[in-house]
Amino acid sequence: MKANFSELRNKMVEEQLIARGIKDPGTLEVFRKVPRHEFVQKKDLDIAYNDFPLAIGAAQTISQPYMVALMTECLGLSGKEKVLEIGTGSGYQAAILAELAKEVYSIERIPALAENAKKLLARLGYQNIKIKVEDGTAGWTEYAPFEAIIVTAGAPDFPSPLLQQIPLGGKLVIPIGGRFTQTLTVATKHKNGLEIKDICGCVFVPLLGKHAWREKDVG
Repeated sequence: MKANFSELRNKMVEEQLIARGIKDPGTLEVFRKVPRHEFVQKKDLDIAYNDFPLAIGAAQTISQPYMVALMTECLGLSGKEKVLEIGTGSGYQAAILAELAKEVYSIERIPALAENAKKLLARLGYQNIKIKVEDGTAGWTEYAPFEAIIVTAGAPDFPSPLLQQIPLGGKLVIPIGGRFTQTLTVATKHKNGLEIKDICGCVFVPLLGKHAWREKDVG
């Protein structure tokens, strides 16, 4: 019997998001809409809406739905923002952001993932997402500043170029910590410095690049 993906999305929102405290109406609405099953491997279609991350190839994952929703809610998007995402991966988080922001710029270091995400997002009709292959820890100076930056991999500290590419009032949402466990952190830039807020513990793949972990550190 073919899965009823719309029903599964609604169940995911009720049981995984609302039940855990996700309250933002826009975030909840978008999670009911975006077809997460399109972003997973074919063998995982039946578990696309389950409460855990899934492998997408190249030692990368599509994050647990709750974590994607939590990071999205932390950005507090109004629909007018230019958002930078570090770590395109499957493209699912970019699709969520594209529904809630004006423009999304996403950087992926693995060419095959970037190409797959680009094709899929175009097929799904997203026209406000730009993707490039590069070291995401350096940001995307051509389109800076960004009112919001989201990093979907764990870093040892805040990459300085990303902090430089948010304006006053801008937010950076990023997992900060060691290689295997991190704390989801929100940094808001103010005139007198950064306001840092720890949200919760989390586990992400390491953020690789000049301003984060190096390949030799995680090899």
